[in-house]
Amino acid sequence: MRCQLCGDSAGWWRRRCSDCRRLWDAWVQHRHDGMRRLLAGLGATGVPPQKIERFLAAEPQRGQGTIRDLMAAEMSNQLLAGLGQQPSQSGADAKRLRERGAWRTYDQRPTNDEGSDRS
Repeated sequence: MRCQLCGDSAGWWRRRCSDCRRLWDAWVQHRHDGMRRLLAGLGATGVPPQKIERFLAAEPQRGQGTIRDLMAAEMSNQLLAGLGQQPSQSGADAKRLRERGAWRTYDQRPTNDEGSDRS
């Protein structure tokens, strides 16, 4: 069988390879601890950086976003909670924003064709 996260050989009747199982355990353990501890936890698994990159780009549940999207959603929810707002960002929301590509232009003023530019 192939690993559902990275595509490498996982062995008979297994959904994940041993590296992705270790990375998944670190993800579950540290996902609410902040970015620094999460990345340290992923690095402490001993998995090569290229495999960690493939893990972060994997989508554990179809349509719900990649591990990176889930990380972005968690950071957004922590920020909203810190500001006293109801956290509501999901991995699917982060995926939708990433795929739309609008995040690349948030620091620029809209042009006339994108909205009302009154300058």
